[in-house]
Amino acid sequence: MPFLKFVWEPSTGLDLGIITLHYYSLMFVVAFGLGWWLMKKIYQREGLSLDKLDSIFIYTIIATLVGARLGHVFFYDWDYFQHHISEIFLPFKLAPEFEFTGFRGLASHGAAIGIIVAMYIYSKKVVKKPLLWMLDRVVIPVACGAIFIRIGNFFNSEIIGKPTGSDYGVVFANLGEDFARYPTQLYESTGYLIVFLFLWYLYWKTEKRHKEGYLFGVFLVLLWTVRFFVEFLKEAQVDFEESMSLNMGQLLSIPFILLGLYLMFRKTKQTV
Repeated sequence: MPFLKFVWEPSTGLDLGIITLHYYSLMFVVAFGLGWWLMKKIYQREGLSLDKLDSIFIYTIIATLVGARLGHVFFYDWDYFQHHISEIFLPFKLAPEFEFTGFRGLASHGAAIGIIVAMYIYSKKVVKKPLLWMLDRVVIPVACGAIFIRIGNFFNSEIIGKPTGSDYGVVFANLGEDFARYPTQLYESTGYLIVFLFLWYLYWKTEKRHKEGYLFGVFLVLLWTVRFFVEFLKEAQVDFEESMSLNMGQLLSIPFILLGLYLMFRKTKQTV
């Protein structure tokens, strides 16, 4: 059925004359902008001062980028970076010759760890709330942001799916291909949209927000379960994954899912 095959060949971004605004960067701006707006709504409901919003915005951006970068370095490419430590946070390579690469290589599991660490510091120093109370609320904009990051990956024709072997799928013409692949970026983005809407419902329409750690647990279980199953349709991100029955993304998702189940079903006191 040829009408199920879609040829995808987007431009790199919006040409503004002086600069080109890359779609991937734009998706990050949208993700963080919406995240700020969502947290504003949450802070207003919780009676927290809005002057604390700027600091959580900074904490989250730094934690996301640093955590995602270190996650890629240690989980996916340590064989290279252990000999090129100076290149971890540089947008270029020094060996075998100088080459501008941009900031390539971000891992969502590393971003998750970075955000947890940042929220620990933020909860202690700024809002004076328990860590789980903070995480129960920040995962709502984080889930929303994940939607747009995967859309950015789709624009970049990266983190691609396996060939479908049929007329169904997306042809990534920018990669010089003429066959269809599973649009795994869109599968994940759709899954994350459902996760976000469910968390938003739990927070605004139920009393689950008073069970400390519950919303964070739901986030961990649902988001990483989506990631776990979509990984079956993805191409290997690094060479060593070719010989693995479960890839690195799936193996890293399992501890998060187990932690989420524990937080959801443990006995705990209701909070206000």
